[in-house]
Amino acid sequence: MAYNEFALLIRSNLDLRTAHKAEHVKHSTLTAALFCLLLSTPVKAEQYQVVTEEWAPYNYQENNKLTGMATEIVRGIMTLTGDDFEVVLLPSMRSARTLKTRPKTIMYSLFRTTEREPLYKWVGPIIEESIYPYQLSNAQQPVNSLEQLLHAPRITTRHAGLIPDILQSRGFNNLEKSATESLQLYRMLLAGRTDIIIGDTSAGVAYYSRQLEIAPGTLRRIPIEIYRSSLYIAFSRDCDDELVGAWANALDQLRRSGELERIQGRYNQPIGQ
Repeated sequence: MAYNEFALLIRSNLDLRTAHKAEHVKHSTLTAALFCLLLSTPVKAEQYQVVTEEWAPYNYQENNKLTGMATEIVRGIMTLTGDDFEVVLLPSMRSARTLKTRPKTIMYSLFRTTEREPLYKWVGPIIEESIYPYQLSNAQQPVNSLEQLLHAPRITTRHAGLIPDILQSRGFNNLEKSATESLQLYRMLLAGRTDIIIGDTSAGVAYYSRQLEIAPGTLRRIPIEIYRSSLYIAFSRDCDDELVGAWANALDQLRRSGELERIQGRYNQPIGQ
């Protein structure tokens, strides 16, 4: 009896070892299979994203929909290229920061300056624009020269961006950089809280005048060109050259077909000056 009991004990231990080894092999096989699956699954690459800011009439939101002259042009380009990239409206400083820091990012509309030139790849121009100062047409002291503008009591511009930087670099010490959006500039001017505003192109002034129902002839454009440049689409440096070339070709196609001019014409309705 003792021998039989000992034999059964040995057999039981062997069965346990065999079962344990089989379970270990099964676990290892499953782990290896999962590891191979992870290796065979491609890592999701960064997707292209298009960003823009609130700057009417080129890119802005109306009735919860992103629209504007440049927005229509970009959508026209993507229709021709077959791209369906996400378009995101961001605050002004954040959109520029996103273009600098996020891979595969496209931004519109951007002035192509000497400082920005090496930072991005460019497609354009979309349109050439100039920025002038404006004052009320019934102002007691009409401004007509750069010297008068430099010594005007108050010039209001947006709190940050290209135009305030340009004005400061040219020696303007009479700036009030208090407006966080363009509409504030016109409201301040109409309310007598400032004498002169600088911040928008002629198309922008026309747009905000319609928004605020400013009667033709209320605003006077001061005949001093503050800045003149062309608006472009900017691509982060890591964007594929093939993509940039396709967008450039699509823009040329819009220009040759007359569609670019038709889009611009819808937003360039002049106002009385």
